[in-house]
Amino acid sequence: MDLSDVKGKSNGSRRAPMIAADAHDLVAQLGSEVATVLSTALERVTTLATTGKIDRASLRALREEVDHARRAAIMGQQVSRLAAGRVRVAHERLNLTNLLREALRQRGREIESRGIEVRQVLAPAEVSSDTTLSFSFLQAVLDWSFEHAVSRVDLALDVRNWPARARLVCSFAFEHPDRVDTNFAALEAERGHTVETMSWRLLHQTAAVLGLTVQRKDDGGRTTLTVEFPETLPARIDSLISNHETEPDEPGTLFANSQPLAGRHVLVVAPRREVRNTVREAVRSMGLMVDYVTSLEEAAQFCRASMPHAVVYEGTLRGERMERLRSEWLEAVPNLAFVQIAEQGKAFELLHEAGRQFASVGRDAIVQQLPAALSFELSRLVGDGS
Repeated sequence: MDLSDVKGKSNGSRRAPMIAADAHDLVAQLGSEVATVLSTALERVTTLATTGKIDRASLRALREEVDHARRAAIMGQQVSRLAAGRVRVAHERLNLTNLLREALRQRGREIESRGIEVRQVLAPAEVSSDTTLSFSFLQAVLDWSFEHAVSRVDLALDVRNWPARARLVCSFAFEHPDRVDTNFAALEAERGHTVETMSWRLLHQTAAVLGLTVQRKDDGGRTTLTVEFPETLPARIDSLISNHETEPDEPGTLFANSQPLAGRHVLVVAPRREVRNTVREAVRSMGLMVDYVTSLEEAAQFCRASMPHAVVYEGTLRGERMERLRSEWLEAVPNLAFVQIAEQGKAFELLHEAGRQFASVGRDAIVQQLPAALSFELSRLVGDGS
């Protein structure tokens, strides 16, 4: 998600400025974090060049180290953009409980691959906040906790009685118990907080833009994050009913508003900026959570971490590579929706390839036709039980 492009339809921007000292610290931390993982990766590459061999575990570690450096760089950019005040916060009523459940659902494959246990105790909570930015914040909390947790992450969501505030608590061990001794506090102070990586920076900066209260306590190899949402709303009867009677992953319960597809996650694959901007304009009022990438390689990498509900892609990307990815994604998510942006024309039509139906919209009518195409595809798949 390009946070520099997140703009709402109301309440103006909220800036969490970065002073010179903070900017200097950010650059220093980013350089240190990237240099550390790339130095380790370089050692593996040197070994490979010398011996001509690399085992599967080392290859996996090399890939993870390079990916960590890439993600750290992206997070650094996002922190800088958030601090620059380029994000407009549009407040609306949203169901924080279901938003967190959706964030966890999208990370299901990652949770399984990391071997992390996530324990959830989530009470109903509704807040007034920016939907897209709040979802990004919850993803940042998960990024940070998954990066550092040894084996288990405990998540609790409740509402304080007075003042009435939704409260999210995230707790996990970041050191194995057998490594924690009576000298742990001194060792931690000497080497610095091990959990204050770029993922923590992004979490903290996003919270500042949203006006959230963040506290963290580190104790004996375990950390506890407490986040309070000041603009918590009184629970509504229909919201309480839906939380007790609805399955967590049931479509249509993410947000308590009139947008039927609100909260659905769409990945847009478009090499050209003008196409991305036009798509952004077309879906702005649909309440969707939209991420943008510029190539099939980036799309493949994105989907390895979490799968969207729909993929919108430029027709110029059609070919063997696209069809191979389509097959892989459909194997993982059989009800994944696809919408193609044809290079020319204004038509909204249904195409059939390899026994699969998907929508196509002409590039000259993206603003007019894309919302209808997405609504058709996602509603159809909801009806099929996605």
